[in-house]
Amino acid sequence: MSDLVLYAYAVAHDAEGLADSAATLIGVAGAPVHLMTATRDGRLLLVVSPVRADDFQEAALKRHLEDLRWLEAVARAHHAVVDALAARTTVLPLRLATVYLDDDSARNALDRGAPAFGERLTRLAGHHEWGVKIYADPSAGSSDPAPAPAEAADLSPGRAYLRRRKAQQSVRDDVYRAAGVAAERVEAAGRRHAAGRARHRVQQGALAASADENVVNDAYLVHRNRTEAFRAEVALAADGLLGVRVEVTGPWAPYSFAAPAAGSDDSPDDATP
Repeated sequence: MSDLVLYAYAVAHDAEGLADSAATLIGVAGAPVHLMTATRDGRLLLVVSPVRADDFQEAALKRHLEDLRWLEAVARAHHAVVDALAARTTVLPLRLATVYLDDDSARNALDRGAPAFGERLTRLAGHHEWGVKIYADPSAGSSDPAPAPAEAADLSPGRAYLRRRKAQQSVRDDVYRAAGVAAERVEAAGRRHAAGRARHRVQQGALAASADENVVNDAYLVHRNRTEAFRAEVALAADGLLGVRVEVTGPWAPYSFAAPAAGSDDSPDDATP
């Protein structure tokens, strides 16, 4: 086995200036990026760069994936390449740490998948991915409500405590119901303006970027002609709802829609550019 293998970032449609743009990019482990052309379809490209084989053999890769610093560096380089090319053409991002033994195996994989790749790229042309997260703050509006002074005099400490707990739980329930309303509003905007939706696990623990509770973590595929309308409606989804916040991120390359997957709603609907 050679001491180098090919790291693959994405499949893309060729476009004017794409090769020159790719030649300026630095990929994983500081390696230069280049494009491989499919044998049967000259418009279809595989975006690759050389990496050390030792780092991507099964045992080594398993160790690396437990090293957060290594994983972060690879992920940042991977996404930087994909996002740079997505600014110029339609791309199908590949999974992190996708590697091929050599040029022949990479081109063979590209040729075998060419019909499906081409169809998917055509489906995604002109679209971007937008992330929508909904957060709930169960403590919103809760100031440890206490009974009125006259009422408190008639309560034992135990009963007063139970009454406070009941009031606090009521506030929490109200916030989660409000988050459900926000989710329904976002979904309605998606039905009107998006070509697809992918549901992801809510973020918890170290992945959570906020102290509030992430209750929805979805991605929407939106054509550029529908972007402003979609974002405007989603921005209003939390209006009038106590303890609820909606966060929109993007535009991104269509990571969540590169291939149909479980949990996605990616069939064509009435949304047309």
